[in-house]
Amino acid sequence: METTRNSRLVRQGEVVSAGKMDKTVVVKVVSRVKSPIYKKVVQKSNTFKAHDENNECGMGDIVRIMETRPLSKDKHFRVIEIVEKAK
Repeated sequence: METTRNSRLVRQGEVVSAGKMDKTVVVKVVSRVKSPIYKKVVQKSNTFKAHDENNECGMGDIVRIMETRPLSKDKHFRVIEIVEKAK
């Protein structure tokens, strides 16, 4: 799910790493693209480091992240909401 709002990209993905870095989570975003070679739809995944101000996210949570100014060398997104907590 990708939309632009005020030129800021919003994506939804699953938290794959939390608690190892202070106020930072790693979010895996899966997108579906058509393979130019095989002409089939395949899943492609990217990982993004996102800022989690209150350390609320846990492993397996589904979160929505928004593009922001660079917060560090690798961190350019921030968590705007937790869509679903992990079971």
